Amino acid sequence: MDIIPVIDLMDGQVVHARHGDRQNYRPIQSALCSDSEPLHIVSSLLQLYPFKRLYIADINAIQGRGNHAELTKQLRAQQPALEIWLDAGIHQPDTASDWQRHGVLCVIGSESLPDMAGYHSIKQTQGKNFVLSLDFGRGRFLGPERLLQEPSLWPERVIAMSLDKVGSGRGPDMELLHELQNEGTQIYAAGGIRNAEDLRTLAECGISGALIASVLHSGQLSKEQIGKIDQSSAENSIPD
Repeated sequence: MDIIPVIDLMDGQVVHARHGDRQNYRPIQSALCSDSEPLHIVSSLLQLYPFKRLYIADINAIQGRGNHAELTKQLRAQQPALEIWLDAGIHQPDTASDWQRHGVLCVIGSESLPDMAGYHSIKQTQGKNFVLSLDFGRGRFLGPERLLQEPSLWPERVIAMSLDKVGSGRGPDMELLHELQNEGTQIYAAGGIRNAEDLRTLAECGISGALIASVLHSGQLSKEQIGKIDQSSAENSIPD
C-alpha cells in the first residue's frame, strides 16, 4: 500500500482539516512537531518515516483567495527526492503544465471543475501525468456528473476523497471505495482513516494507497506500523 501523508495549507500554516469545513480549519497541533510551520511539519513527517510522496492541499488556492505556490516550490527544492502531489484548485491545462515543469504532479479535484471542457483539455495535455480526485461532500458528488459516471475518462490514479470523513476518525468510506474500484485504476482512499488496522483492511480490499494526516499527527500510527504495511504490500505485489 502506498501511504501518503497530507498537509493542508491555509494562510501560510498547516491546518487541521475536518469534515471539509474549511472556514473553521485551525493550525495543526501535532505530536510530531511543536508548531504548524509547513517546512517543520514536512521535516517531522520524514523523520517519522521515509515517505516517497507528499500530498499538498492548497486551501487558499482551492477557495480562490491566494495560493502557496512559492512555498510549494520551496518544498520541492528542499526535498528533491519527494514526489509532490498538489491539489490547488487546478482546472486549466496551462496551470497543470506549469506545475509539471516544476516537477510537481497535479491533482485535479472534481469540485474545482466548472465543466468537462477544462478536464478534457488537461487530460489531452497531461496524458497520464496527473491524478484525479473524485470529491464527495454533504452526501453528494462534487463535480461534473459525467466524470463520475464514465470511468473510461479517468487517469490511472484516482483519489476517493470523502470530505465529510476527513479528520473525523470515523473510518474510511468502504462502500464508496468498492463502488469506485475499476479494472486498470489505482484507487487511493482519503478521509476517516483511524489506525493501522484501517490501512490493512484497505490493502486487503485492493485499495492501492491512502492519504492520511490526523492519524499521523495524533501519534496513532508508528514508524514500525507503517513499515510493516509497506513491507506486506511489497511482498504481495506483482513484479513489473
